[in-house]
Amino acid sequence: MKPWTAKRLVWMIAISLLVWVVLATLCLMVGSTGEFGWPTKQAFQIRLEPVLLASIVGAALASAGVVYQAILQNPLADPYLLGVSSGAMLAAYLWQLPWATRFLVTSSGWAFGQQSAAFAGALIAIGIVFALASRRGRLEPITLLLVGVIVNAINGSIFMLLNAIVKDTATPGGPLAFLVGTIQTTGLSTRQEIAAPVVIGIGWLIILFIAGQLNVAMLSESESLSLGVRIHRLRWVALLIASLMTASAVAISGPIGFVGLVCPHLARLFVGNDQRKLLPLATALGAGLLAVADAASRKLAARGGIDTLLPVGVITGLLGGPFFLILLWQNRRRGSVV
Repeated sequence: MKPWTAKRLVWMIAISLLVWVVLATLCLMVGSTGEFGWPTKQAFQIRLEPVLLASIVGAALASAGVVYQAILQNPLADPYLLGVSSGAMLAAYLWQLPWATRFLVTSSGWAFGQQSAAFAGALIAIGIVFALASRRGRLEPITLLLVGVIVNAINGSIFMLLNAIVKDTATPGGPLAFLVGTIQTTGLSTRQEIAAPVVIGIGWLIILFIAGQLNVAMLSESESLSLGVRIHRLRWVALLIASLMTASAVAISGPIGFVGLVCPHLARLFVGNDQRKLLPLATALGAGLLAVADAASRKLAARGGIDTLLPVGVITGLLGGPFFLILLWQNRRRGSVV
């Protein structure tokens, strides 16, 4: 294996940026009425905001997926499947309820408070999953996925119960936006639009800094320790950063599933399993994939028979669900469930 240098890192980031630019440019050419072509100056400004927002959310989820799959040594791990997204979604929704605002709102402002609540919800959810899935300090992958699915179901049921009680009609995109996720630009405050990219950007830089250690994390615990990596501290740091990035994304879009699962696997087809190469490319693919899904929802809304804009989470679910089943089948044929 060639030594990893700053020059190779710059080239990898440049190639990844080029991939995202190509995909984002194609998305800018899709209008809400279904036409395809380069937009006028006024239409460009209107289309640019959802493309950038979708790219930020997709990049965060794909990066978190890379971390979870490496740390948990599980190719099926994903923020959505492990309950992080649903926990953040439920906490972010609770923050918007009038009775909760009186107790939870802080002097730092609405946007920061909502993201703090989403982060707390993500940590509580992942804490429950890890506590129930661990045995004598070790995580059991099969149990981890099963508990994550159950936590997702419970969080979704609590959300629907609360929504039925309070009859929330003020949430942009309605309750479905919180259940499957959607790219909404009208319901975001300026502080929220600024806070999420900053948190996600800082988190991504930290993950990039520890990407070499993530390679070691995929080895056994004894091998990691022999190579000088403090594996327990690495797990805590990596999982906290990934959960924070996921929470920041969910706070502005709702839980969008399967992006964190699909994009790391797509990136591995091109660059292999070296996390230093995988992270930039998976991030670019996540940003581009979610932007493409948002453009596809606009295209479908312009066609006859569909009277509303589909939440982007529906598109990613239709793509990611079969992808997950294919991965599960491949692992089963190899004689392993994970």
